[in-house]
Amino acid sequence: MTAPLIRLVDIRKQYESSDAPPVLVLHGISLEIAVGDFVCLMGQSGSGKSTLMNILGCLDTPTSGQYFLGGEAIAGMSSDRLAALRNKKLGFVFQGFNLLKRMSAVDNVALPLIYAGIARSDALTQARVQLELMGLGALNDRLPNQLSGGQQQRVAIARALVMKPSVLLADEPTGNLDTATSNEIMSLIGRLNRDQGITVILVTHEPDIARFGKRLVRLKDGCVVFDGAVDEGLA
Repeated sequence: MTAPLIRLVDIRKQYESSDAPPVLVLHGISLEIAVGDFVCLMGQSGSGKSTLMNILGCLDTPTSGQYFLGGEAIAGMSSDRLAALRNKKLGFVFQGFNLLKRMSAVDNVALPLIYAGIARSDALTQARVQLELMGLGALNDRLPNQLSGGQQQRVAIARALVMKPSVLLADEPTGNLDTATSNEIMSLIGRLNRDQGITVILVTHEPDIARFGKRLVRLKDGCVVFDGAVDEGLA
């Protein structure tokens, strides 16, 4: 049996402050995600889905429990090691695109490669290839404010994929887009999952967006209350 790409074992997250009682946000989450899966995380505000996404993206650490990525234990890693892991294995796409406004599309996409120590000329070449794959080859030199919302999100996806990550983490990637553009972006993410085998974990509150996935994980009050086929979970 093939080992899961991601394995969470009894993940708990508690936030503490000096002037309030501790708040337990995640109550013992255990999940396995296989290579090539397309998982949609859903839940109401306060359900813990954003906290779980941050832990999966190595942007936050659990209070207790174990997280394995590609068989490697995340607990105890230094901040430098975590940063290197994020850059190499994880690609991020956000609702707000998070493009640098004064940099061209190709420079935005090349940025992770440059951070990884790749020569600028090589990074730009790889970035152009990735933008071409996104259907944006003619827009390399445009600034973000010269692009539509859908084009900006395609640039963000190109940037997320340029390091050839194992996992694409998408947090409400269509939240700022109209319905037609949202469907276009989700169709693109679906093709990446289907044709390139990229594992996708996507946070959404919209059933129509979740239907693009293969698997639904629904959270409530920090617990998994459903884990199964999308159609079944949305019935």
